[in-house]
Amino acid sequence: MIAHRTHVPQGPIQPGLTNEQLATLLGERFALTRDASDRWDLTLVCKAEQLREVVKYLRDEPTLSFAMLLDVVGVDYLAYPGHRSERFAVLYPMKSLAFRHRLVLKVMVDEEACVVPSLCEFYKSVEWAEREAWDQYGIVFAGHPNLKRLLNHHEFVGHPLRKDYPCQKRQKLSMNDPMIDQLEARLRSLGYTILERGETSVGQAITRPSAVPSALPKAGGKP
Repeated sequence: MIAHRTHVPQGPIQPGLTNEQLATLLGERFALTRDASDRWDLTLVCKAEQLREVVKYLRDEPTLSFAMLLDVVGVDYLAYPGHRSERFAVLYPMKSLAFRHRLVLKVMVDEEACVVPSLCEFYKSVEWAEREAWDQYGIVFAGHPNLKRLLNHHEFVGHPLRKDYPCQKRQKLSMNDPMIDQLEARLRSLGYTILERGETSVGQAITRPSAVPSALPKAGGKP
């Protein structure tokens, strides 16, 4: 993952805070609790509705400076021994480039309301990681600018890393996705203007389209 540019330090890396100090600080400020299943590192459980506020603080607080979000990881706890909480979780491993401390934020996600806020406004590179997590697990990231399939083709139905997905199931691709929308968005971001659109031949569909969320809920206020 690419770090937030304004938070990349110029000097040598500093020791930073210990796991115990980080847990105490964030516990007092946001009531975050330690995940007992992480016996070696620091994983803090965070509510979905406070995720953006916590991440903004972790990134912008000078004594923390978590400039790098390393990944967005989905977890399906279906049939996990002894698990009695929400079915899904999203893990956000974070790293500071100014200090040696690291942590993981963990958001539990209910199967019936499988939505968490997008962090694209905080870390631009997270756009791809959130697309992968939605593609594989069906976790919707509210406010994401373009939540489309990333690893599976655009006619794919379902989410293959869910524990109840039939692992031997095969799905046909009958119609290509030219990805013109992504190409045009990239060109506009580089300062180009689209003057003319040609005709695109993608074939004729023989399967129903994938269940890409057509209207995403908003992620919340600006960071």
